[in-house]
Amino acid sequence: MRPDSTLNQLKAALPTGQFPSSYGVYFKNTLVALCHALEDHILQNRHSSEEQWPLVLVTFQQGKWYLQEADRYFELAQCSKHVAIAAVPDSGFANHKTGGLSNVSLVDLTSDDSLVNEWNLLILAPGYAAMVLCHELSDDEYRADSQPKVDTERKFYGLWTFDRPAIEASATILIERIRPYNPALADQLTQHYQQISVTQGEAPADLSGVVSRIVTYLQSSQEQLVTVSRQTRDFWQLEGQALRLNRNLTANKLQAFLRMARQVDERDQANPFASLQVAALAETLGQLMDLPTLQLRRLRLAGLLFRIGLAEAPVAVFTQLPSELDTSGMASWRDRATFGAQLLTAMPELAPVTQIVAHQLEYWDGSGRPDGLKGEKIPIEARILGVVAYFQELTQARGDRPALSLEESFEKCQALSGVRFDPALVDSLGALVRLTDAGLMQLPTQPSELPTVWLEDTNINNINQPESEASR
Repeated sequence: MRPDSTLNQLKAALPTGQFPSSYGVYFKNTLVALCHALEDHILQNRHSSEEQWPLVLVTFQQGKWYLQEADRYFELAQCSKHVAIAAVPDSGFANHKTGGLSNVSLVDLTSDDSLVNEWNLLILAPGYAAMVLCHELSDDEYRADSQPKVDTERKFYGLWTFDRPAIEASATILIERIRPYNPALADQLTQHYQQISVTQGEAPADLSGVVSRIVTYLQSSQEQLVTVSRQTRDFWQLEGQALRLNRNLTANKLQAFLRMARQVDERDQANPFASLQVAALAETLGQLMDLPTLQLRRLRLAGLLFRIGLAEAPVAVFTQLPSELDTSGMASWRDRATFGAQLLTAMPELAPVTQIVAHQLEYWDGSGRPDGLKGEKIPIEARILGVVAYFQELTQARGDRPALSLEESFEKCQALSGVRFDPALVDSLGALVRLTDAGLMQLPTQPSELPTVWLEDTNINNINQPESEASR
């Protein structure tokens, strides 16, 4: 990837010098799915007032323009302040009706500009911002045995995010990269951008449907890819290709979910490693209960995904105690397990994990949610996840409540034994805490295996340990 690429310029511009956690390598079909999901939000809000319409900046890799995308952008332009599209001159866009719209500007890229290798979509509106930012791998960045044989196997470095500061930084970079081609257009785009920035806090948008659309597109794109393969490969080639595509799409969908879970953790500044720590503790407690390997794997993944239902929750959910939340915040907190399960149903391969997430808030006495399951009718993995998630949350500060010690956190769990939690699990958790107090072990802070999409190494040793407790 060239140093002047938008991705590299963004990394240099970010305060931490680090990409968001969504950064990784994506297949082309995943990028199509992500872009369509973000674009659909514009189309679904086409009847909003013009003051809420977004500025859209687009670059198409190597000018790969397809008629259906051109038609799609004709519709998008009807509900956007301005759409700026950068592609090579022979992309065919100038001859399409979209290119003739007054609020659509075309930028003809020269072949030596690294933008011809990029695929970017930036959406800036007063109420929200969204972005997909990508750069295709060069020939020498593919392994010798992984050179793409069909268009769908092409790979891109990239990221997607709703983080406004990162998106605004990228918009500034792209506008300046457009300036040498058309200074007047760059000035016009800057003016639109500044007007949107002034009004950004006036009407926050509801983005609750975007995440669901992302995974829906990923699911449907798998079916489309297999169909295309059947038309272009003979039987044996087809079977091998379909299996590879299925693995790729499954990995991409799981990658999207795990990154959503990571983004939830990043929003919770007081407890930014909750998913890793809950997955680790749940796995350890499952081992004490002598669960089979398959159940441990499902439990571990459920721990990583247990908060995904808070993906669109208000910030207050992470900064206030439940008793302090307003109606909207309380609904998000109360139904987080149901919301998470609803998201995960978009990936049928995760059905057993989805059930664990769905039932993590069932109570031993039958008073929990969503189905009022009682006692051993609650799946053992869900019982483990429920007590571990509650315990881990208590070890971290929240709102005006300080972080509790391991003993204090366990005492809270013990008080709910036989009411909210399985008494046998509470006893096993107590054994872990006692071993930790005696210095015979440390509570694990990450599970024994991590998905490869957990991209960055971070210091996650935030659960209270004996030495920190002794200093109190």
